[in-house]
Amino acid sequence: MSKPRLWITRKLSQNTEIRAQRDYDVVLNPDDTLSTADDIVRMSAEVDAILPCHSEHFDAATVERLDPRVKIIANHSVGVDHCDLDALKKQGICVTNTPDVLSDATAEIAMLLLLGAARRAAEGDSMVRSGRWNTWSPSFMVGTQVTGKRLGIVGMGRVGQVMARRARGFDMQVHYYNRTQLPEALEQGAIFHSSLESLLPVSDFLSLHCPATEQTKGLINSDALMQLPDGAILVNTARGALVDEAALIRAIDSGKLAAAGLDCFVTEPGGNPEFATHENIVMLPHIGSATLETRDAMGFRALDNLDAFFSGGVPTDKLV
Repeated sequence: MSKPRLWITRKLSQNTEIRAQRDYDVVLNPDDTLSTADDIVRMSAEVDAILPCHSEHFDAATVERLDPRVKIIANHSVGVDHCDLDALKKQGICVTNTPDVLSDATAEIAMLLLLGAARRAAEGDSMVRSGRWNTWSPSFMVGTQVTGKRLGIVGMGRVGQVMARRARGFDMQVHYYNRTQLPEALEQGAIFHSSLESLLPVSDFLSLHCPATEQTKGLINSDALMQLPDGAILVNTARGALVDEAALIRAIDSGKLAAAGLDCFVTEPGGNPEFATHENIVMLPHIGSATLETRDAMGFRALDNLDAFFSGGVPTDKLV
């Protein structure tokens, strides 16, 4: 019996590609080039399954053009805002994602950004690298202390819960806003807020961990930022679309926000060039899950979903 033909759209971890080649007739992308909508449509006629990343967009117009041969989109990501799930469901295409496995890595990056923004890491690094460090005094490079401060978490899912545990190591008081309140055992002392409006005024630090949906796009806008305490710090390791970037710049320029730490942007790759002129905005190029361990785990989770599908079962992470 021939193996299902699988297209892996980007270069994945070596262990993932080795396993995929063992079990599937695989089309790899060793040059790691980005595929256009036309590329996706063309390849859909040549394969039974596609294993894409967040960089490939399955919008309604693209999905309508897909060949009937392709039966499953096994995403190498947790977020699926790059997929029009309704359109894919209408075409009878199964869609999966890779939850759980990147929570630790993403929370690590969130804490890195939180600490870096609070302690002016980008500014200090630039000063030393450029040879501009030529003074010191007790008033030099004074930042914001993290220990004992209040952390507001928007979205208390897997990543949010790990972030809360990391924050407790810094004796932070954790508050959170979520669609539903967690059981007491999962809250571990975190304080639930039934509305964003209740959470914002008590958030010395605000960390975003919710998906980007039609309801959450632009969630952190001018009104939301004004409700934060003066000198608050914003951290976003979820999706760039959650934040109104122009409003963020205004809040930074006015001093309403002391700093921000960002791993995701509205425009990716590339980010927002206006941010580059602000040393109190610490930026990373969307690397929240970029560890060797997590990349293997994500790839294997996507392959697990494919294995289940082609064996006649239901993938664990089936979304539609």
